[in-house]
Amino acid sequence: MSTTVDNPFFARVWTAMSAREPESLRRLRRENLAGLTGRVLEVGAGTGTNFAFYPATVTEVVAVEPERRLAALAARAAADAPVPVTLTADTVEQFRDGEPFDAVVCSLVLCSIDDPDSVVAQLYSSLRPGGELRYLEHVAGTGARARLQRFADATLWPRLAGNCHTHRHTEQTIAAAGFQVRGRREWTLPRWAPVPVAEFAIGRAVKPAGPTER
Repeated sequence: MSTTVDNPFFARVWTAMSAREPESLRRLRRENLAGLTGRVLEVGAGTGTNFAFYPATVTEVVAVEPERRLAALAARAAADAPVPVTLTADTVEQFRDGEPFDAVVCSLVLCSIDDPDSVVAQLYSSLRPGGELRYLEHVAGTGARARLQRFADATLWPRLAGNCHTHRHTEQTIAAAGFQVRGRREWTLPRWAPVPVAEFAIGRAVKPAGPTER
């Protein structure tokens, strides 16, 4: 049974933000999806911002989005997507599929999951050997920005931003699940920007192939 997430305040904020994304972030979304093939699981589809950027080599996207207002907007975006998109209202913790995926896409979502270690391990299991996790996530900063992140996480930020926790070492979580990070880079908002979600990491992590798949 699906559990619908009802977060009207965050849904309104995220809808407004996603409609006004800067071109720099849209370029990162394109980069994160470039070269994907086969069957893809997208976690936390939001309003479906990624859908327009999937290459034609993708045969199907299964998109998970449990917030009902965002899911309604994602359904509209799926109808216009250049590849087939199947939308599910399950949370990622509930989602189960009998067939392995060629890739998993996470865009600005692992910050909001209650138990990222468990979820990333689940995503690892959902991939075929040699499959990829493509991630575009904001990550823990250092110095004064890190102190701001920890303060934000301990106060109102998660309540206002859909359970977003800014000071997470997401790439360490990915590696601990068994993934091999093959390519990654950082992107940072200007240092003067007074927001806790300023540091981003974009990368490609691979589930190692077994002895017979190499």
